[in-house]
Amino acid sequence: MRNKCVTNHVMKRDSKFYYVRHIPSDLTHHYSVQRLCFSLKTKSDSTAIRYSKSITQRLDDYWFGMRLKDMNVPAGDKIKLDGAINDDTPKISDALDLYLRLKGVGKDKVFFRTAKRNIRYVIKVLGNKSLKSYSSSDGGKFRDWLLEEGMSVNTVKRVFSSIRSIINIAISEYGLDCSNGFARTYFPNDNIVNIRKPLPIDKIKLVHKLCREYDDDLRWLIALLSDTGMRLGEGVGLLKSDINLNCEIPHIRLIPHPWRRLKTKGSQRCIPLVGASLWACERILEHNNDSIYAFPRYTSVSICNANSASAALNKWMKEKLSDSYVIHGFRHSMRDRLRAVECPSDIIDKIGGWITAGVGQSYGQGFPLEVISKWMNKI
Repeated sequence: MRNKCVTNHVMKRDSKFYYVRHIPSDLTHHYSVQRLCFSLKTKSDSTAIRYSKSITQRLDDYWFGMRLKDMNVPAGDKIKLDGAINDDTPKISDALDLYLRLKGVGKDKVFFRTAKRNIRYVIKVLGNKSLKSYSSSDGGKFRDWLLEEGMSVNTVKRVFSSIRSIINIAISEYGLDCSNGFARTYFPNDNIVNIRKPLPIDKIKLVHKLCREYDDDLRWLIALLSDTGMRLGEGVGLLKSDINLNCEIPHIRLIPHPWRRLKTKGSQRCIPLVGASLWACERILEHNNDSIYAFPRYTSVSICNANSASAALNKWMKEKLSDSYVIHGFRHSMRDRLRAVECPSDIIDKIGGWITAGVGQSYGQGFPLEVISKWMNKI
């Protein structure tokens, strides 16, 4: 069934909205069709009308520029038109190249992949236009598209933050006199909050039991994370030489590596090994292979693939526990377990690699391993 709103060039077909408009007769020689018809990618009446108005205005401006270009006027080739025609302003793809060249030094593959993906979204929805061509209405259209793709408001905000940074650097470096079309986009409130639930003690004990039964590299990784509170990437990127068992206090010396950076300066730390984490490290070192990496399945000289590890571990945990728990929940649990034994907050921060507020926290060499070990053994 078709319903058409002629004024706004909107047609509804099978619950979806399309933009429909005949090409002016004096411009048909520029096109291979007589009529434009394409999906607005929305099922919302109000959104379709808003998109249509924006498209209509852009088409009118573009067609006006085409008519000017077709006019036989003196020095017509010298006319500089707004928009895509004769606009030598750098495009958003150029802004991405500049951003990666300036900000990508020393960054990992995730940084490059995220920036490229976000700009690819923009080009897919709005086109690879000059930076001056993106308007605030474009920002609204892009926001709506991301939300309709199923992204949460917080995820959309992160995408916009990345895009703003890319465009802002280009505006500054190229000395452009224009605003950032993605700078003032409104975001609705997100009433759905996804909270990573900490695992209760009975679930942690069940996981430990299952890890010993399975006794393979994936379960060693889970056991390691469960009783150290490390981030997944920190554990996946370990070298065997980072594990120190032949000493008075067995521990992991967590340091950055070329294949895996640490999140913050405070993330570089020593973590005593207790309980399941000590068992996991013993099994890692007992496992006779020629690799220098603790988890060679996910780590090599050029990459630490924590995302693949996350997918595999979360799938297993959902099968054995429920959909409520993910691997990052162990990190939340560690903080609760340390609170339960009344561990001081600054020691908790040291164990987990969290940033502790206050200038004084940067003085001295920090807590001795013996002090940290005392609290880890209490849990």
